[in-house]
Amino acid sequence: MPRPSRPVTLVRRVVCRLFPACLVAALPARLGAAAEAVLQAGSPVQVTSALARAVPGSVVVLADGVWADADLLVLAEGTAEKPITVRAATPGRVVLTGRSRLRLAGRFLQVEGLVFRDGGQPDKDVIEFRRDSKSLAEDCRLTQCAIVDYHQGTEGRTNRWVSLYGRRNRVDHCWFEGKSNAGATLVVWVGDQPNDHRIDANLFGPRAPLGQNGGETIRVGTSEVSMHESRTVVERNLFEACNGEIEVISSKSCGNTYRHNTFRRCAGTLTLRHGNRCVVEGNWFLGEGAKNTGGVRIIGEDHRILNNYFADLTGTRSRAAISFMQGIPESPLSGYFQVKRALVAFNTVVNCRSAMEIGVAGDGTRLPPVECVLASNIVCGTQGPLVCVTSAPTGWAWLGNVAWGAEPGVVEIAGVRVVDPRLAQGPDGVWRPAADSPVRGAAAASAADLVTEDIDGQPRPHDATDTGCDQASEAQVRFGPLRPADVGPAWRRVPR
Repeated sequence: MPRPSRPVTLVRRVVCRLFPACLVAALPARLGAAAEAVLQAGSPVQVTSALARAVPGSVVVLADGVWADADLLVLAEGTAEKPITVRAATPGRVVLTGRSRLRLAGRFLQVEGLVFRDGGQPDKDVIEFRRDSKSLAEDCRLTQCAIVDYHQGTEGRTNRWVSLYGRRNRVDHCWFEGKSNAGATLVVWVGDQPNDHRIDANLFGPRAPLGQNGGETIRVGTSEVSMHESRTVVERNLFEACNGEIEVISSKSCGNTYRHNTFRRCAGTLTLRHGNRCVVEGNWFLGEGAKNTGGVRIIGEDHRILNNYFADLTGTRSRAAISFMQGIPESPLSGYFQVKRALVAFNTVVNCRSAMEIGVAGDGTRLPPVECVLASNIVCGTQGPLVCVTSAPTGWAWLGNVAWGAEPGVVEIAGVRVVDPRLAQGPDGVWRPAADSPVRGAAAASAADLVTEDIDGQPRPHDATDTGCDQASEAQVRFGPLRPADVGPAWRRVPR
């Protein structure tokens, strides 16, 4: 608990002589809150001093300007109702350069409006939600911040720009672009307990190919802890030309949710690399014809791939729009676990070079995917086969799917109907079924309970559910393909 400031202590002594103790009990907190609501800081030393005087609800304001080689530690205890905030005087105008870094440790802390650029941190992660291995952050938030081209002196080194530790932390409305050295842009470190972190509304700008593993944009977990529950939510983020490696997002833990994100021109996939029971729902994978662009790669057990849109992707095999990998018998944690019981439903795949690959082989793999359900998907395009089967699956259920255009590859399978879905391209470039499309109200009855709304966030009536990711509806559109103006720091989107 922070100690009251000297003025508050002196006032308390005087009042104690005049009034009963019961009337004085709340005085330090009241005077402290009033006296220390806003604290100014122009250097890292002053930030530390201000935080030592901060009480729940305090705001530490950082002076605009360049902060060179600043090592900022935000160590304090706020409350859910009154977090302690450290923010730039003017959002986007506190610029941390050189070897600057930031650590958050404590509870209910919020950092706003900082920018890292014109430097690099070669030895440590740039932003960490911990002080050290014994002091982790909980219920803390990083918002309206940016790290851009912050890689000077990091050649040949490995670090992360953001490392999430602890529990229930959030990274939102931030901008990350231009990481060039090894190490994921943002990492969630998974422990023995679910962390329930949230990563939302961020702009992940271009990242050049690294030429080796370690170029992920987001990684959630590691192979060693991949069977642990993480419960991280990654939602409404925009990924643009994130080409560091094949795994744009590398999911290496259990129970994560990836929803309503947009991937534009990303030469890679959202890869369910290790772990089980993850949900990939309502995402937009827009290749826009760029080289090696992909969709979702499935490995492991009980994943759900629902309501996603895949268009103009050029990747094949493990970079297909939807790919199911083979597994390794008695796989080690770092290997390939057999795909089991994946549910792939209500997705739309349009004009992709390879729409679906079943049984893609990796090193030492030979176990085909088993007991999966493919229901009420639309797959159409001019390059075939639309579904390429390398390793014949067993125990699969195909329900109410539509294939059209090139040779389907699975025409003999019941549950795959070859019919023109009559898709029409709207002003936003998205292909949706026309009013007279045969997929309207044609979803498999047994699949209707799998989804309650479509990719736009519009409700799906149980007795007239459409095939594919789009439901005919006059309801308000809540979600759509994201552009830079929709995400990232507000100060980035307005003239300054």
